[in-house]
Amino acid sequence: MIEENSTEEDKNFISEEEEQDLFEHHRFIVDRGQGLLRIDKYLMIRIENATRNKIQNAAHAGNILVNDKAIKPNYKVKPLDVISIVMAYPPRETEILPEDIPLHIVYEDDDLLLINKTPQMVVHPGYGNFTGTLVNALFFHLSKNGKELNDSNRPYLVHRIDKNTSGILLVAKNELTQTHLARQFFDHSLERKYHALVWGDFKEEEGTIEGNIGRHPKDRKVMTVFPDGSAGKTAITHYKVIERFGYITLIECELETGRTHQIRAHLRYIGHPVFNDETYGGNHIIKGTTFTKYKQFVENCFKIIPRHSLHAKSLGFIHPATGKFIFFDSDLPQDMQEVIEKWRKYSTFKALEEEE
Repeated sequence: MIEENSTEEDKNFISEEEEQDLFEHHRFIVDRGQGLLRIDKYLMIRIENATRNKIQNAAHAGNILVNDKAIKPNYKVKPLDVISIVMAYPPRETEILPEDIPLHIVYEDDDLLLINKTPQMVVHPGYGNFTGTLVNALFFHLSKNGKELNDSNRPYLVHRIDKNTSGILLVAKNELTQTHLARQFFDHSLERKYHALVWGDFKEEEGTIEGNIGRHPKDRKVMTVFPDGSAGKTAITHYKVIERFGYITLIECELETGRTHQIRAHLRYIGHPVFNDETYGGNHIIKGTTFTKYKQFVENCFKIIPRHSLHAKSLGFIHPATGKFIFFDSDLPQDMQEVIEKWRKYSTFKALEEEE
């Protein structure tokens, strides 16, 4: 039997507050001497802590493939079958206290909801952030009117955006929905677009950034690009210019893959770090003049948006219950709008000065 799956080290990394898809992928090649056995029983033996219900949910969601074809839970494995399964990670065994925290709910139905997350809000309780998180707020929201939360009525995260990124976040309300959505994230079949304010101007109106992304060998909380493919995982980011301000540019990024900190790491790699991104070098003046007034202008912008200038603007996906494609968009948060307007005025004033 051959198994390919994520390492325990990778799973531990998910506990950090980052953009990270919350699913696990296993691939098996069945031994030549394997007798006929129901696939749910086969997988329960080979995947640690996998319950029969979880495996059956994966099958019902079309997430178990045998020889590249989706199968039912009663399928019987045969020698040399190639089995691939995608399952959502189970909720962490952390006690979640419901908290009455305001949420900007973009959409909600019986199966899922979409939140427009504000900047500075941590997504999930963890070390140093046991309260005040998005999940605390979701537990309160879903337990309104005395509802008792259980496996069929509780928030299930499908992906994350980190604390200082604002924007659209998709949450499942039951495990089956989470499993359906996990497959879409794994297949990269969703449409995800971000808006970012970045340092520098671009020669082209649009482009693609390719380069494996993995953890930095010396700082494991920072991601870096391995252009030679010697480490990390394949990562592809498409971008196009929305508005130019000379020293700063507003761009739209579309993810073809969903790696941790993908946009931020890729933009630093090509020399255009996100404005005020402390982790990836965007929190100091990279482009511009040496004039004191300019330095003060940039410092004032940093004060308006004391975080990296990145917003998860839109998300489109297939609804697990209806099978229909749905799309949601969002407005930029106030801090990004204010900074963009300041740069718009600055670039206009600078252009007039140059004409004189």
